[in-house]
Amino acid sequence: MSFSKTRLIAVLTQPRVDEMRSAMDAAAAAGADLAECRLDFLSEQLDRPALHRLLARRPLPVIVTCRPVRQGGRFAGPEDRRLELLATAAELGADYMDIEDDVPAGRRPKGKLILSHHDFTGRPADLENIWDRLAGSDAAVAKMAFAAAGPEDAVDACRLLHQAHRPAIALAMGPAGLPSRILARKFGAFGTYASVQAGGESAPGQLTIAQMKQLYRWDAIGPATAVYGVIGCPVAHSMSPAIHNAAFDAAGIDALYLPLRVEPGGENFDRFITALRAAPWMDLRGLSVTIPHKQNALSAVGPENVDELARRIGAINTILIEPDGALRGWNTDYAAAIDALCNALGIARDGLAGRAVAIVGAGGVARAVVAALSHYGAAVTIYNRTVARGERLAREFAAKASGLDALAELDAEIVINCTSVGMHPNTDQSPVPAQALRRVKLVFDTVYNPIETRLLREAAAAGCRTVTGVDMFVNQAAAQFEIWTGQQAPRELMRRVVLQHLGNRP
Repeated sequence: MSFSKTRLIAVLTQPRVDEMRSAMDAAAAAGADLAECRLDFLSEQLDRPALHRLLARRPLPVIVTCRPVRQGGRFAGPEDRRLELLATAAELGADYMDIEDDVPAGRRPKGKLILSHHDFTGRPADLENIWDRLAGSDAAVAKMAFAAAGPEDAVDACRLLHQAHRPAIALAMGPAGLPSRILARKFGAFGTYASVQAGGESAPGQLTIAQMKQLYRWDAIGPATAVYGVIGCPVAHSMSPAIHNAAFDAAGIDALYLPLRVEPGGENFDRFITALRAAPWMDLRGLSVTIPHKQNALSAVGPENVDELARRIGAINTILIEPDGALRGWNTDYAAAIDALCNALGIARDGLAGRAVAIVGAGGVARAVVAALSHYGAAVTIYNRTVARGERLAREFAAKASGLDALAELDAEIVINCTSVGMHPNTDQSPVPAQALRRVKLVFDTVYNPIETRLLREAAAAGCRTVTGVDMFVNQAAAQFEIWTGQQAPRELMRRVVLQHLGNRP
C-alpha cells in the first residue's frame, strides 16, 4: 500500500453524542483523515436517532467502534445489544465497523469491517498465529494492537506492517510502543490513531493530531524516511525530538527523530539493539542516549569503536549506525560543555591549561566534564556530598576532591554545577553559597530548566560571567546532528526551539 494512503484517524471519546460530533468537526479542521467514534465511551442512552445525529452529514469518513471490556473497552452490557448498535451504525452509513476477532463470523455486522485483536497485557506469545488469522480473513482491514514492554515491540509491530500484503493496522501500545504509531505511515499502514486533544486518548501511548502533524512531521513521512531517536528512561518529556525534527526539516533531510523508552538495565538496552540489527528495513541511522543507558551504549558499541576520551569517561551519548549495521560511538557531552565554557572565556580548548575549576557533583555529567578538563590541563577540584565518590572520580583524572561544606572557602576561577540542584521545580535552591562566588570569574550551570537558575542569578549579582545549560544542550545536539548527517547543524534554530520549549523567547 502506498504510504500516501495511510490515514490519520482521530479517536473520539466524548461522553455525549453532541460533544462527539463537535469533536469530529474539530478533527476535520485539524487535518484528520478519518474519525473513530467510540460508542463505548458514550454515557447517554444510544438509539437509532442518536446514532443518526452522530453520523448524518459528517465531515469525515467514520469508523464506529463499541469496544467490550474483554478487549480493553468500556462496554459492559449484553453482547447482543453491542452488536445491534454496530449493525445500526452500518445501516446509517458508517464507513467502517471495528469488530473484535473473537466475535463469530456469522454475528459480525454487514459492511466494511476492521477485524481487530487487542492485548493490554503485553505481546501475545502466539502473535504470529493471531496475525495470520486476522490477515487471512475477509475483513477490509486487519488490526493488531498489543502493549509494548520495550521499543523492540514497536519494531515487531512495524514488521507486521512491513510484511503485510493487505490493508493493515499494527500498533504497540504504551510509551515504549509510540514509534509504531508514528512510523505507521512509513510502512504503509491503513491508518494510525491520534486524539483531538490531550486527555482524549482511547489507548495508552496515543499522541494528539497536533503532535503528529507538527512535532513528528506526519505529512513528510515516506517509505525512504530515515529514523533516529533518543534512548532513555524516562524519555517522554525530552526536548530532543522537537530540536532534531526541526533541524531535519530546516535542512531538507528526509528523516524523523523519535523517543525510545528503554527500561533501566543493560539487558533491556541489548534487547533493543538486537531487534534493530535484525530489522535493517527500519532505516535506523543514529541514536542519542541519555540516562540511564550511556554506559550500556558504550558496551553495545564496543570500546574499540569510540574515541580515547569517551573510553576514559566510560560512557557515550551518540551512536551512528553504518549502512552495514556497524555501530560507532561518541560522547558529545564533554565537547559541548568544554566548548560552551571556552566560548564564554574567549579561548581555545588548550587555554584551559592551569585554570582552577571547581566541579560540583560527581555523577555522569561531572565525569564527562572532569575528564575533558583534565585532558586539557585544567586544575580541577570536585566538590560532592559523598566525599568518597568524589575522591574516586578525582583519582581517575588527577583531580582533587572535597565535601560540599568546603564550598564556603571556594578558591577557583571557574565553577561548574553538574548536579540537578536548582532544576525545575526546585528553582529556589542553589548548590553554591552566594558569598563563595565573590572570587569567581565565571559560573556555568549545566541545568537548563530553568534557563536562569538561582546559582546563575547570584553569580551575575556577584559580577561573574555566566553560562547556561542551554548552551551545553544545544552544543551536544548540534554535534550529534553533524555526526549523523555530515551537514552543518542549524544551531540558531536549535537554540530557538529549546528556548520556545522552555517557555522563553530568544
